[in-house]
Amino acid sequence: MVHLAFFNPDDFPGINYVLNEDQLRFTASVEQALENIKARNGKEAFPIIILEDENPVGFFVLDFGKDKLDMTDNEHAVLIRSLSVNPDMQGRGIGKEAMMKVNDFIRKHFENCNEVVLAVNEKNKSAYHLYTRTGYSYDGKTRAGRSGIQYLMYKKL
Repeated sequence: MVHLAFFNPDDFPGINYVLNEDQLRFTASVEQALENIKARNGKEAFPIIILEDENPVGFFVLDFGKDKLDMTDNEHAVLIRSLSVNPDMQGRGIGKEAMMKVNDFIRKHFENCNEVVLAVNEKNKSAYHLYTRTGYSYDGKTRAGRSGIQYLMYKKL
């Protein structure tokens, strides 16, 4: 069973997996995402681990910082970034199940949040389909990202 939890440094060995070069074009490694949070003093971004049973198998960040305002005017939105699943565990529906549970996790821990936003590279077809299958909408808005055009997606809570 998949569930979400706030990252604890003791979890790092379980999520310190290596993404291939193709995946790193579209997302940060766990280590890089944690370094980015630390560099920003980490007060607005929350690292989240994806657990299967009690084993860490994936990671993402809930970011309440100003970067979200590139995608929405909603101050009460959160940006999902740096989503990844351990390559040894991919293809088993873990990412999909995690994204299905993110709404309840956000409602439970961040009561004022009423929208989730994210950016997905147009070439990252599997991620785009994951997000559409889990209720995210794309209404034609894009932006330039480090690896090309990104679709801006959202989901109201």
